[in-house]
Amino acid sequence: MDHTAALAAYDLQMRQSAVGEGDGTRIERTGGVVRATGAAHDWNGVLWADMDSATADAVIAEQVRHFTDAGREFEWKLHSYDRPADLAERLLAAGFEAEPTETLMVAEADTLPPGPGLPDGVRLLTVTDAAGARLMAEAHLAAFGEDDAQLSERLARRVLDRLTQAPDEIVAVVAMAGDRPVCGARIELRPGTDFAGLWGGGTAPRWRGKGIYRATVAHRARIAAERGYRYLQVDASDDSRPILDRLGFSTLCTTTPYVYRP
Repeated sequence: MDHTAALAAYDLQMRQSAVGEGDGTRIERTGGVVRATGAAHDWNGVLWADMDSATADAVIAEQVRHFTDAGREFEWKLHSYDRPADLAERLLAAGFEAEPTETLMVAEADTLPPGPGLPDGVRLLTVTDAAGARLMAEAHLAAFGEDDAQLSERLARRVLDRLTQAPDEIVAVVAMAGDRPVCGARIELRPGTDFAGLWGGGTAPRWRGKGIYRATVAHRARIAAERGYRYLQVDASDDSRPILDRLGFSTLCTTTPYVYRP
């Protein structure tokens, strides 16, 4: 894979030329900034900003005003190659909070190996309705704990919105151990781009190390390849990065979410 070409395509298609998620999110391009504004449970944030050391502070202040006036918590997703070089320090000084750094990893969808079989007693359930979205939220809680209860509820609402408004742009599955959800994963398909995004995949502690996450990656890779998407893109945690590396994903950069809470 040509890393330079993949990163250039990612920048152009997923950041500078981003499209909204469903009917409730609008993409705005103003003053060199590309941002997404939606309902409280949607992802709200800055995708791209063309600025330098002379303009950065004013641009940051304008985004804070915009999202605060809308009553929205929002995220500035800082990529390791973004400019100016001290952007992280400027965001912290403006009142943002840094969340754990992730690794942007990409693979060509049709090159990944087939995944392992699921453990005995585990099956993948395709999410199609509100009941399935609730199972995804339960799987998220099982993986990450009660501290993420609010995030789990927002996730369920976002998934249900996408399934209702743009069903061709998302496939979500829940790994079920009997009647218990133990892992939730989804693929988000962006028409007109080369990229399909893999999200979720957190697995309940007692079910880790059994191949469930790898099986969901392979399942989603097949979907992306069948629908003509070239790249799979993952914002990988420290837990998933070594697995993805062994599967053939390559690192493009790191990303750090900076969150502003009004």
